Amino acid sequence: MGDLFAADREAHRRSAEPLAARLRPRSLDEVVGQPHLLAPGAAFGEMVRAGRPVSM
Repeated sequence: MGDLFAADREAHRRSAEPLAARLRPRSLDEVVGQPHLLAPGAAFGEMVRAGRPVSM
């Protein structure tokens, strides 16, 4: 039998994270409102897609 409270603990752990951590984009597809940076051919989007991001 599984742990009856595992889902509750996971929900509590997520809610205890800072808001910024919960809302932070986890992928490039989650970034909204910056098409000039993320469009195909744009420098930032291409660096991230290539796996070679640099400090800007």
